[in-house]
Amino acid sequence: MTTNDNPPKRSEMKLVESVLATFQVAKSFRENTDRINSIDFSPNGETLISSSDDDSIVIYDCEKGTQKRTLNSKKYGVDLIHYTHAANTAIHSSNKVDDTIRYLSLHDNKYIRYFHGHTKKVVTLCMSPIDDTFLSGSMDHTIRLWDLRSPNCQGLMHLVGRPVANFDPEGLIFAVGINSESVKLYDLRSFDKGPFNTFKMQQDKECDWTGLKFSPDGKIIMIYTNGNVIHTIDAFNGKPLQTLTGHVNNKGRSLEASFSPDSQFIFSGSTDGRIYCWNALTGNRVVIFQSEHQAPVQCVQFNPKYMMLSSACHTMSFWIPTIAEE
Repeated sequence: MTTNDNPPKRSEMKLVESVLATFQVAKSFRENTDRINSIDFSPNGETLISSSDDDSIVIYDCEKGTQKRTLNSKKYGVDLIHYTHAANTAIHSSNKVDDTIRYLSLHDNKYIRYFHGHTKKVVTLCMSPIDDTFLSGSMDHTIRLWDLRSPNCQGLMHLVGRPVANFDPEGLIFAVGINSESVKLYDLRSFDKGPFNTFKMQQDKECDWTGLKFSPDGKIIMIYTNGNVIHTIDAFNGKPLQTLTGHVNNKGRSLEASFSPDSQFIFSGSTDGRIYCWNALTGNRVVIFQSEHQAPVQCVQFNPKYMMLSSACHTMSFWIPTIAEE
């Protein structure tokens, strides 16, 4: 990105279908030698952090469109990386040695704390939007609640099947998807009493649920899968809303799907190297982004502050609109 194509702030431009249709890749990065397995924008939108199967953590400057820094986690590997609320810190799961979650100082590349407990691969990791609480879910069929300030697990839930989980935008409740067939809502202050609501859904026979996210306005719960469907349900009553299809996932990958910051649109990667976008309310496909990705697009997220989309396979792409809104 040159000084002429810095991403505009969203307040300067409205995210509408005509603007989305003009998005093109402004910058591509090819530093990684293996799949980028997760990405996360900082809350102020100024930086993006990624983790990769090549054991590297890369931090990007979103305003300048440059790579700021690369850190390595050769011993433990790195997956599911997330910024915390403190500057220059992140948490991530490990894909080597053990299934410990690690709290990392990005400033000096040193671990602040370790969170032991899971006995199999961690497949869900998410920070509370309001404080130092975070959730982790594992193939050991448990979900654990943690606080960054303590190495001790704050809460433990035993489940059936692979769990997916996330906090609502206000950080007061969290949702847990269980066995690819039900969503349970828990109050963070009394989760040990069990869910206050359970939404039963028709079980996906062809695929597994691999991720769950609330829309930024808190009205929709989206569930993405390792198959060719993405589900949305009403976050208050569990009513099925949309089943999004059209993207390709013929490799059984957990391809990330994400909301736009205004909750209007949903984006997903695809094993055909393209990015698909739907209207979150109608379920209609809005646009297909023709990308330079040669491999399945594992990660897609929209910047929370700037008019910018990022997508990743082995390479990282930054997308911005090419015309100003009239």
